[in-house]
Amino acid sequence: MLAGEWSRAEWVAHADALLDAARRYATPGGGRILFPGAEGGYGRDVDGLEGFARTLLLAGFRIAGERGVGVDDLIAFVRRGIATGVDPGAPDRWVRPDEHGQAKVEAASIALVLDLTRPWVWDALDAVTRRRAIEWFAPVVGDDTYPRTNWVWFRIVVETFLRSVGGPWSPADIAADLARHDSFVREDGWLSDGDERSYDHYVGWALHVYPVLWSRMTGAAELAGGRTAGDVARLDRFLDDALALVGGDGSPLIQGRSLIYRFAAAAVFWVGVIAEVPSHSPGRLRHAAELIVRHFAERGAPDADGILTMGWHGEWRALAQSYSGPGSPYWAVKGLLGVLLPADHPVWTTPAEPLPVETGDVLRAVTSPGWIVSGTAADGIVRVVNHGTDHSRAGAVSTDSPLYARIGYSTATAPLLDAQAWRDPLEQSVTMTDADGRRTHRSGMRLLGTRVDDGVGSVSAVWDAHWVEPAPTTHAHGSGLTGVARRAGRIRVDSFVRGSIEVRVVRVEDRAEGALRLRVGGWAVAGDDPTGHVSGAAAEASSGGVTSGIRSLTGGIAGVVRREDASPLGVLAAVPVIDLGSCDLAVVVVDLRGAGAPVRTDAVVEVGADGVSITWPDGHRSLTRSPAA
Repeated sequence: MLAGEWSRAEWVAHADALLDAARRYATPGGGRILFPGAEGGYGRDVDGLEGFARTLLLAGFRIAGERGVGVDDLIAFVRRGIATGVDPGAPDRWVRPDEHGQAKVEAASIALVLDLTRPWVWDALDAVTRRRAIEWFAPVVGDDTYPRTNWVWFRIVVETFLRSVGGPWSPADIAADLARHDSFVREDGWLSDGDERSYDHYVGWALHVYPVLWSRMTGAAELAGGRTAGDVARLDRFLDDALALVGGDGSPLIQGRSLIYRFAAAAVFWVGVIAEVPSHSPGRLRHAAELIVRHFAERGAPDADGILTMGWHGEWRALAQSYSGPGSPYWAVKGLLGVLLPADHPVWTTPAEPLPVETGDVLRAVTSPGWIVSGTAADGIVRVVNHGTDHSRAGAVSTDSPLYARIGYSTATAPLLDAQAWRDPLEQSVTMTDADGRRTHRSGMRLLGTRVDDGVGSVSAVWDAHWVEPAPTTHAHGSGLTGVARRAGRIRVDSFVRGSIEVRVVRVEDRAEGALRLRVGGWAVAGDDPTGHVSGAAAEASSGGVTSGIRSLTGGIAGVVRREDASPLGVLAAVPVIDLGSCDLAVVVVDLRGAGAPVRTDAVVEVGADGVSITWPDGHRSLTRSPAA
């Protein structure tokens, strides 16, 4: 093992501490767990069901991992909660799936655990409770209101369980949902969470986790029809990229919705162990999962009371979506899926192997989301330069979602997420400004290609920049905001990446009347008191040993913009920016470094008819031909 690796006993202790803290908030009948904090977007009844069902996942992993031995108190707690939850007369009964859509999500967790712990829980329930449970699950059959996203797995899991216990189920439902899942399949093991370009942690903790866990349910092999080998092959290939996206400090990429699920990002590595993928050793997968879980455990999640709050490290409710409640963060327990594996499983004695970024620099093109991934061993930071993901469709018009549509994401920085960030792109953006100071958006952009050649990654996109006046809404599920739009012009950006550095070539291919200044934003850093420095056409911002730098090679005015309470990583955020006036061609160098290292923006760049020639700060020379629009 690598130095300091957790033993299985330490994994179990961490799981039990979370369970013990959660059980303090169980209702008198045990059917709900109501964590402290403000009521969630769907009300306290849903909050209570969510708290129980998500905690139940971890309880199920523990019971199954011990094969029911030595966990009698936990088994009794689970049985009591289920009996109360399905009792229609109990004051702390569960909200039914036909009463609220969120119950459809939680029903899958309950069904999964009832199957996983069948000998110790389901088989020991009395006949009345079993009948009531079947009646509680039954409304999912034939229900076509499920969103056509990762939610298809919630119906598949529930109906598979119902089938195994003599309840109602629909072969047509399962066939349709499996086909819908297959429609999400993209290149290189990736899946999109629906028809939109939705690439985020749901690819791992839902779209790869559920097929493997489902395949192990009672009777699932008969329903799978031989598909499981293909699901595992996709998982195996996806793990190539997933391992490269974990920072050296264990931080997952801070990108996409539902980030309050935190170390649920570790689930995909555990499910790789369970599926026995051929290309990745159990020791490396376990190590990746541990780094992620420990990253949060060592930074305040859970908190001093043992509770997972809404936030990233500490509590920061603005990180949550409108549907989130105080029990929502407990989907994080998927990251402890490994405790399902018993003490005699070889994963616990297989030597740990390091992450890609722990052994050297990483540079790879990820085609489906349109990313260049660049990790640097010197500071452990993994960066993504993004020109293909926006949680939207090509040609669609909305504001940019800070969670998806920014040009860059990393394991050491977070997108700004205050109210202004949804209307006024700042960090990792290229925008035009009108006379009233409104900034354009790029959602709906068209990816032109992503590749790595001669030590340089390149990724490009073109978009019709637009101003948007958002319509009022209380629905905030991660997508950009829709509203009245005005076209501002056409922008093309080619990004060239080597190490921590991105050379960003910006072309304004046409400009509508009123489209005035061009602005380019760098990485956002955050902390208690980030510092900033401006010199001519260059600016830097630093916090906690992480420094973001930007320099224009084509003129302009540099600055550092500060925002308060805009980042989950600190009370103040700072973003270095370049204001380039009304130019139609700009070349900007962007850098992000950790471990207190100074940024390097001293690249030499020539933009010619045959491509972009760059002499990088390390002396490497490259000539990259830009893809055709």
